[in-house]
Amino acid sequence: MGWTDERVSTLKKLWLEGLSASQIAKQLGGVTRNAVIGKVHRLGLSGRAAPSQPSRPVFRPARPRPAVAAQPAPRREPVVRPAAPVPAPVLDLPGTATVLTLGAHMCKWPIGDPSTDDFSFCGRRSGGEGPYCVEHSRVAYQPQQKKKHSPNELARSLRRYI
Repeated sequence: MGWTDERVSTLKKLWLEGLSASQIAKQLGGVTRNAVIGKVHRLGLSGRAAPSQPSRPVFRPARPRPAVAAQPAPRREPVVRPAAPVPAPVLDLPGTATVLTLGAHMCKWPIGDPSTDDFSFCGRRSGGEGPYCVEHSRVAYQPQQKKKHSPNELARSLRRYI
């Protein structure tokens, strides 16, 4: 069914009354919601008399609270607790940590074969950056060696770009 002048005037009237595109399509019959939206857009009927969406609640600032006179807090006596028992010293020997005892700041360098029962981790305090102690960091992180380029390699690499 096409858009006759009568149907277009009905569309304009219903649109300005604030009906949704779905409601207008039902009243007109034979058109879809998208057809109504397209026709409204082509006619330039952007403004409405009443919004179809529910209005948002208006923001209201919080009510000021009555001022309460500040009263000084009652003084509390300091609580004296007995001294905590001194923990037993932890041995800082390599190979003393297991998967269950390995902490966040302990060296995670594996010692031994993982398939054996005596497998463990270093367990010393890690050196700050990285998962290993200072000694194992030196082994794990070798400084990068500078490559020595021969004249033939330089010529070969330049030929790629020429």
